[in-house]
Amino acid sequence: MAHRSEIRFVLNGRDVSVSDVGASQTLLDYLRLERRLTGTKEGCAEGDCGACTVLVGRLSDAGLTYAPVNACIRFLASIDGCHVVTVEYLSGPDGRLHPVQQAMIDHHGSQCGFCTPGFVMSLYALWMETAEPSEAQVETALQGNLCRCTGYEPIIRAAVAVNRYGSPAADHLNKERDAITARLQALQDGKRVVSGPENNLSILPSDVDDFADCLLNYPEATIVAGATDVGLWVTKFLRNIGPAIFIGHLNDLKNVERQGNDLLIGAGASYTDCQDALSRHLPHLSTYWDRIAGWQVRNMGTVGGNIANGSPIGDTPPVLIALGAEITLRRGSERRTLPLEAFFVGYGKQDRQSGEFVQTIRIPLPEPNQHNAAYKISKRRDEDISSVAVGINVSVTDGIITTCRIAFGGMAATPKRAAATERALIGQIWSEAAFDRAAATLSQDFTPLSDWRASSDYRMLSAQNLLRRFFLEHDAATTTPIQLASA
Repeated sequence: MAHRSEIRFVLNGRDVSVSDVGASQTLLDYLRLERRLTGTKEGCAEGDCGACTVLVGRLSDAGLTYAPVNACIRFLASIDGCHVVTVEYLSGPDGRLHPVQQAMIDHHGSQCGFCTPGFVMSLYALWMETAEPSEAQVETALQGNLCRCTGYEPIIRAAVAVNRYGSPAADHLNKERDAITARLQALQDGKRVVSGPENNLSILPSDVDDFADCLLNYPEATIVAGATDVGLWVTKFLRNIGPAIFIGHLNDLKNVERQGNDLLIGAGASYTDCQDALSRHLPHLSTYWDRIAGWQVRNMGTVGGNIANGSPIGDTPPVLIALGAEITLRRGSERRTLPLEAFFVGYGKQDRQSGEFVQTIRIPLPEPNQHNAAYKISKRRDEDISSVAVGINVSVTDGIITTCRIAFGGMAATPKRAAATERALIGQIWSEAAFDRAAATLSQDFTPLSDWRASSDYRMLSAQNLLRRFFLEHDAATTTPIQLASA
């Protein structure tokens, strides 16, 4: 297959071509060290503080869309075919401050200033999407940005006031949208990209079939989708992840669609890609989804990656197992499907063969007599590391619990169903007493460990209380059928 060896993209409106791009080279290091674009800061180096926020524009079926991402854990190779926008590009041709920047000054939204460029970029992305956001929308947009000294109140005031300083329609990023789209389209040559030294190779397949071939040729390669986990392997553990196969550009892995009574999610779909469909078809996950990390991480992290990494504290497996989700794995041209709960076979181990990858996730939509919930306990409201996460799916007919699926994360070496607790509920009258007995049964399903996230006793008590919360929140709704959204 024809291939090229350089990464090509647009940086602040200028075409860039970079050769010999190793798999472990981050976008942040490239911007600061090689391009001297030092407005983008390095804070935590793990995608938590937002000081490194930049916008990345990519072509999709919806056209050119920009999203704030963390440059510290975004790899340079992954931005092939993209438009990268840093804080330096916000000033207009006459050098005046951008409306977001001016609002931050006028409303005293900056003190030491270290975190300010990241806040500005997140607010810029929000302003481009929603010219007059509510405070709730501002708070959601800033979940991935931390301030140590200014305080959030003046920053929120600035965000709400930005539209008084200018209109998104007049912003030069919008004015040049057609021109940038054409330039990015010209970069789509359909070639495989192979770059970097042999011991730290970056591989970008041309399509999903090419990805399958690449993984057969490099079965031990690191698969990088959103890099929200793999990025930390480099920044915190200094690991060499090469050879790495980058798949974040493969739009065929990002489909999210309803098929009959199922929701089908491509493994490369980000949390943000899934948000609208989940709100329509699985509304109980909407609030839960907003508690997964911050906006930047949700724009990068993928559902398939969260599953494939097999973390016992992953956010999505418990709620998807409770819904009875299945995954399809592919190796070359061969595919196999298995229940998601069967994929996790031990700590850090999954039922995934050499050269095999997760391709799709299929989620059955709730029946009218089913009641669902998803809860997460974490040290911070939007933290992506939870001490306990649970998905609950209960069917009730004439006041009797007929089926039950309960799955926890953070309670065992793998995301796991609470089998004894499920048995304790099935056949019982829907009542507080039944759920109290089921909560007491949880100790038969789990013996949680103690670590820096939470003690064993805390995890067990939290899990038991989440069962009781489910009853209290759904008691009044047990006779109200769930209405499925239209396709």
